Amino acid sequence: MSQQGGRPARHDDDWWGQLYDDSTEDTGPTPAPDSLDDRFTSARDAVRERPGGNEVPGASDEPGGSEGSGDGTPAPAEPPPGRPPSDRPSPDRASPDHAVPAQRPPAPPDTAPAVPPVPPGPPAPPPRAYAAPLPPAVPSPPSALDHVGSGPPTYDPEPTALPLADPDQLTEQVADTALDGAQYGTCTLRAVSLRGDSARYRGEARRDALLTARFGTGEQALVLVALATGARAAPGAHRVAAEACRLIGRAVGRSHGRLVEDLRAARRGDLKSGLQRLTDHSLGRLRAGAAERGLDPQEYTAGLRCLLLPADPGCRVRVFFGVGEGGLFRLRGGEWQDIEPGVPSGGATGGPVVGFGSAPAETPEGDRLTMDFGIPVPPSPFEPAPGPPREPFRFRASVARPGDVLVMATGGLAEPLRGEPALCAYLARRWSGPTPPGLAAFLADAQVRVKGYADDRTAAAVWEA
Repeated sequence: MSQQGGRPARHDDDWWGQLYDDSTEDTGPTPAPDSLDDRFTSARDAVRERPGGNEVPGASDEPGGSEGSGDGTPAPAEPPPGRPPSDRPSPDRASPDHAVPAQRPPAPPDTAPAVPPVPPGPPAPPPRAYAAPLPPAVPSPPSALDHVGSGPPTYDPEPTALPLADPDQLTEQVADTALDGAQYGTCTLRAVSLRGDSARYRGEARRDALLTARFGTGEQALVLVALATGARAAPGAHRVAAEACRLIGRAVGRSHGRLVEDLRAARRGDLKSGLQRLTDHSLGRLRAGAAERGLDPQEYTAGLRCLLLPADPGCRVRVFFGVGEGGLFRLRGGEWQDIEPGVPSGGATGGPVVGFGSAPAETPEGDRLTMDFGIPVPPSPFEPAPGPPREPFRFRASVARPGDVLVMATGGLAEPLRGEPALCAYLARRWSGPTPPGLAAFLADAQVRVKGYADDRTAAAVWEA
């Protein structure tokens, strides 16, 4: 490489600094020759010019001359491939009197790399597709039946027609199905109300109503379940049933503190007298409201059945009361018991379950009114005043045992339970398990149909832990 007129070395051509600069880190093998012999040759060529202007013996005085090869044989110096001669690097102290060491040309592409290649290992397995881990297998409960009995029912199993709607009374629309549940104390509650097959087919509203409500908090809480059925073929029967539930719910809610005390003390007489008064008062207000609207009070009525469940786990007293048709059943040890209170000819209500009811301390006068709920009964503005309900008052107080299932139902479910053994057997299997069913399973069980029974079904079931 000529030294005359040579340009100073650029920063990126300072191969000396790049080779010996301590700040430069080893970046691994590169395509350039970097073996031990290559580094030795490069260093030897670089030190041919000694400090102070002395040349290394054997160095060429010719510009661009060849350098000695160790054994005295001259080796030609060639410019690096692809780089113009003017770009050849020159040392900073180059002068016309000193030869510039030639840069060793890069090795051809087939020169062996400095680090021997790693021998190939076994071929990598093909990539595998991984799916999300599956949860542990949980056996599914047996599927619910569509129907039991001698044959399929006449109507379709699913809703067909919607009830006719009034654009100005949309708040009175009744859904096809209502479902609810809770857990308090030692009991688990499931409640459902279904539109009957015939009403679904004809596009009629569900006449049954369901109310579940909790009054109070903690162990002072009281759970009320109310079922009501409007009179068949009566106009607005669904509104009557819903109003009956609201009225009894308001009366019980305002008196829940006293009721909880009597439940804990098992005061059967006080409970029966007080609840009968609340029921008569609620249904009386229902008939009075009908008279205000010019309706027949005898038609504007509903059957009403209620359960009281204390939230206190130390109190297992369960109280049923109401008027009208329906059923009260108990499932114990896989066997059904019909414990609906009987009504003697004199109109008195049934007593407690034998061996299971509370032992009341009655006065010589019998079940007289000893509990004042603080609800005044104003004189009726209508003459004659609406009379008492035609249906006798029904009452039963019992103490639950662990494992019991108490079922209260309207006529739509009570009648097939009494008339179709296959339905009793099926529900006994489904509801005798170690844990209560979930809401969806309870709904599926409650709507198992029986030919000849197409009314609305409303029921509440209580599982005792």
